[in-house]
Amino acid sequence: MKFVAFERAKQGTGASRRLRITGRTPGIVYGGATEPSLIEIDHNALWHALKKEAFHASVLQMELNGKTTEVLLRDVQYHPFKQLVLHIDFQRIDANTKMHKKVPLHFSGQEESPAFKLDHCLITHVATELEISCMPKELPEFIAVDLSKLTKGHSLHASDIVLPKGVTAVIHGKNNPVLVSVVAPKAEAEAPAAAPAADSKKKK
Repeated sequence: MKFVAFERAKQGTGASRRLRITGRTPGIVYGGATEPSLIEIDHNALWHALKKEAFHASVLQMELNGKTTEVLLRDVQYHPFKQLVLHIDFQRIDANTKMHKKVPLHFSGQEESPAFKLDHCLITHVATELEISCMPKELPEFIAVDLSKLTKGHSLHASDIVLPKGVTAVIHGKNNPVLVSVVAPKAEAEAPAAAPAADSKKKK
């Protein structure tokens, strides 16, 4: 995706407030060998761009002073209750350096899975995104996750999904986190607990 940015001459709370009144959003671009650049972006164009998933999870083409630079969206600050973007951060990327980025997970096939169709299990998406490491040119907009083979008692872990070529998962803490949990129906889960009570009555 491509967007247009403009140089921002002034910084500070007052300058940013005046900028927002004119329909612009203050921002910054950092990273790479150059100094951070103060920028401003048309708020309406930015607001609509932020509604697109690709703007959050893909390499963006930023046009500034007639020059195009590849960047990643790193942070967005929204107003607590107004439809207003207060500030936005981008990071320049190096085409020859691996990068880390959180990418959305797109689930499909849940309704066809044995866990759902035959055993009526409760299937919960524990995670909606996954942090990955890859070269910029290999960054996927999303990762497709097929749930059609889920079975009762077997949750889906990070190691179970097939990642695109050149992409690896970045795991923090737990070695193999659960992405999708599969839980047996409540009535079935309670059945073993009820069994001992029934046996004790027979003994009496």
